[in-house]
Amino acid sequence: MKAVLIDDFGPPEVMKVGEIDTPQPKADEVLIKVVATSINRPDLVQRVGNYPPPAGDSTILGLEVAGTIAAIGSDVSGWQVGDRVMALVGGGGYAEYAVAYAIHMMPIPESMSFEEAACVNESYITAFLNVFMIGGLQDGQTAIFHGGGGGVNTAAIQLAKALTPNAKLIVTASPTKLERVKKLGVDLVIDYTETPDFSSLVKEFTQKKGADVILDHVGAKYLKPNMASLGYQGKLIIIGIISGIKAELNLALMMVKRQQIIGSVLRSRPVAEKGEIIAEFTQRALPKFADRSIVPMIEKVFPLQDVVAAHQMMEEDKHFGKIVLKIADS
Repeated sequence: MKAVLIDDFGPPEVMKVGEIDTPQPKADEVLIKVVATSINRPDLVQRVGNYPPPAGDSTILGLEVAGTIAAIGSDVSGWQVGDRVMALVGGGGYAEYAVAYAIHMMPIPESMSFEEAACVNESYITAFLNVFMIGGLQDGQTAIFHGGGGGVNTAAIQLAKALTPNAKLIVTASPTKLERVKKLGVDLVIDYTETPDFSSLVKEFTQKKGADVILDHVGAKYLKPNMASLGYQGKLIIIGIISGIKAELNLALMMVKRQQIIGSVLRSRPVAEKGEIIAEFTQRALPKFADRSIVPMIEKVFPLQDVVAAHQMMEEDKHFGKIVLKIADS
């Protein structure tokens, strides 16, 4: 089968489309004929050698796929060859075929294209897990999402608008993405280049109450303003550390305000745990995709052979929403 191969870690140009053996599903897995996958920031980190896949997973890039079932493991029930599915995978998405655990799959609603379905499993499940299952965002509360325009950020906005329509949303974004973020129905958009310490604007907007949930991928640089923006019993969920891993924390204030700081990664969780997360997402969120309340935002669809250009677009932050790789015709 065709797949994106890497001989050595480095810039986008290390990726080449080549031939490799088709994987075979284990008893609790299925083989998926991939129609589309998506580019996620962890792919870029893995490409440079800093994010290895979990033991036993494919070393090929790609954390989510959409396609049709080509073969079924002996212990798998409830699925048939030819079913349209989307799946979370530990690796292997940038290829014509990929294996996935049966409990990590969801049916693709008839209303969704394969390209749209390829956007769901990594970004939307990450957002759902951290904002709702861990953060516990409730209708009427206030949330801050950093990185306006990114895949997880736009997913978090869309999920919050659909599942908690009365929640107040604050988003930090770059100047080029402010207007597009506003059009998603965000209540307050902050230009982080002009206001790196956004806490004063948050306090003003919330009348000093602060936010209930903050979803952050920035890390060290934002710890101080995040904690200053967080209200009593608020939760800061950290899913990335692009600005570094070390920062100073006022423990006394954290204790008085009964705040929580929670680190969270989806990829390294046990198979069964990821299955439970996907099951809850299927029940609570997937209907919103089926009725088109949520439509994945796609910046551009690249053919597989243009994978280098796709990675360059993400590295240059020229996307809004998701970047999709088209593997095959549906």
